[in-house]
Amino acid sequence: MKNNNKTYKIILSGGGTGGHIYPAIAIANELKSRFPESEFLFVGAKDRMEMEKVPQAGFDIKGLWITGIERKLTLKNMMFPFKLISSLWDARKIIKQFKPDVAIGTGGFASGPLLQVAALKGIPCLIQEQNSYPGITNKLLAKKVEKVCVAYSGLERFFPKQKIIKTGNPVRQDLLDITSKRAEAIKHFNLVEGKQTLLVLGGSLGAKAINELLERELDYLQTLNLQIIWQCGKLYYQTYKLYGNTKHVQVHQFINKMDYAYAAADFIISRAGASSVSELCIVGKPVVFVPSPYVAEDHQTKNATAIVKQNAAVLIAQEDLKVDFKNKFGQLVASKEKQEELSNNIKKLALVNATNHIVDEVEKLLNK
Repeated sequence: MKNNNKTYKIILSGGGTGGHIYPAIAIANELKSRFPESEFLFVGAKDRMEMEKVPQAGFDIKGLWITGIERKLTLKNMMFPFKLISSLWDARKIIKQFKPDVAIGTGGFASGPLLQVAALKGIPCLIQEQNSYPGITNKLLAKKVEKVCVAYSGLERFFPKQKIIKTGNPVRQDLLDITSKRAEAIKHFNLVEGKQTLLVLGGSLGAKAINELLERELDYLQTLNLQIIWQCGKLYYQTYKLYGNTKHVQVHQFINKMDYAYAAADFIISRAGASSVSELCIVGKPVVFVPSPYVAEDHQTKNATAIVKQNAAVLIAQEDLKVDFKNKFGQLVASKEKQEELSNNIKKLALVNATNHIVDEVEKLLNK
């Protein structure tokens, strides 16, 4: 719905990774479609990817001098108190100048100082938590904000129960009807019609362990008569591109038409970042999750486990790939029944109207 006559000043912060940035952009786009005359300002961390991605999406952004804390004693950690004080000071100046009607945080370093200051100034605040195990920033902010939009059940352990609204994570709208795109997708990727396709995803930078798995098991995967779309990531493309010379294997640094990649796939191997998990629930294909063990609080394993508990995906821990992969993946390919069961169950977990639902909650804050 459009409320053309109303104008607001809306400040948003989310960054560090695509998983924090893209939900913030999706929320901003939906707010812009409802309130076209409103003003938007993003606040990010200097030198992080949001400083590039947000302007590409058509929004203004200001940067704070903030980073996370590393687990070991480093110079970076010793600088943290100074960066925090500087960021709180700058956040105060930004809020004083911009005078927002509402503040929205989707996680990442910069959202901490920004929403802390906004809440202290009495500005209505909402945070959106993508993961099944929240990051430290959102855990600290939850006490100060009015609403906490989440994607998983059971987050009362971390957030005040009365503030929690289960909305899901914002996802790309072009994924909502991939079934109708299958024929176009097969053509787009130049695939063999009627042959099953494995889609392998390692995130925009790539996942070393997943790439090594593919390299090790390519011959085995050929015995299963699969064709492969392998997104190896920016960091690894030079190493693995030579494997894409056969007609059964394509190696991509990055996939622009993700809706086509999902539409063409019969099986998917993926990391378990929050955005990926939300997308894969909507896509509804049999998935093997290989969570990254290197992320904060091991949240990818927790995200994947939440799906596996519903009998909706297969999980293989990174350290178990050498011993478990052939067995678990082979069983999945061999069993039509298992494929259908996983597909049906993961689709039930999809929350397709997340962006609208979150913006409805923002609108309630604005109408207050």
